[in-house]
Amino acid sequence: MSKITCFGEVLWDVFPNHQKIGGAPLNVALRLHSFGHDVAMISGLGNDQLGTELLNYINEHGLETNTVQITDVFKTGEVQVSLNDKGSASYSIDFPAAWDNILLTETSIDVVKTSDAFVFGSLASRYEVSKNTLLELLNHASYKIFDLNLRPPHYTQELISDLMNKADFIKFNDDELYEASAYLGSKYRSMEQNIHFISQKTNTKHICVTKGNHGAVLLYDDKFYYNSGYFIKVVDTVGAGDSFLASLISQLLNKAHPQEAINFACAVGALVAQNEGANPILSPADIELFMHPK
Repeated sequence: MSKITCFGEVLWDVFPNHQKIGGAPLNVALRLHSFGHDVAMISGLGNDQLGTELLNYINEHGLETNTVQITDVFKTGEVQVSLNDKGSASYSIDFPAAWDNILLTETSIDVVKTSDAFVFGSLASRYEVSKNTLLELLNHASYKIFDLNLRPPHYTQELISDLMNKADFIKFNDDELYEASAYLGSKYRSMEQNIHFISQKTNTKHICVTKGNHGAVLLYDDKFYYNSGYFIKVVDTVGAGDSFLASLISQLLNKAHPQEAINFACAVGALVAQNEGANPILSPADIELFMHPK
């Protein structure tokens, strides 16, 4: 198994009637750990009750936490989550939060240097402190995986372009792909053409685009791989894309064939979407039965 470091937000997703622990990088980290990988989380928590509960949760779930910083500067992050009648989520993200104030440390640098992969998104770059830490850590990462995870108004196209150029693997949803392609000057309309366009513009050979309930497409070393999705009843989409990415990364780092990897990732993403919350427990038997029902 691989050693993987995830960087960015850890927080509480606050729904109308309950709250759950989340944050895209943490969701990815938890799912990767469930597949047996050695996973570290670089983030920040407030010196408050919500932070204590969150740190305990991360420890209980087996993630390396000596790179989770506790700060008195900002409080532990919260996100107000709204679901439409189809279970699709929209977010209102509190600012500032403790994960906006991730400081560069020698411990974090050492963890990144010794990792097989480094996973990061755009949201933790909305504030200069965490952004500068991320940019420095990227200089020490061996395989850089960028999940755009765009949340207006917390990004600029200049930043996204810079981060794409530093990445070895980029994950978009379909809207993010077209937005980024248009900014870089693409004249193309098809998804495949725009994926190739991004690949050439950023010198990135590994690109994945999710298409909601229509599955995903993966460009891996100049070849496309497709999965058309699974029929499910959506409960909520919170964390489905994060578990998809974690599953895809896990499979590819384990040297699975890219087609097998995208099939597996789409299945796990679908299973998460038909459960409540970002991190439902999924056993290997659950996933196998879902992909190959008897």
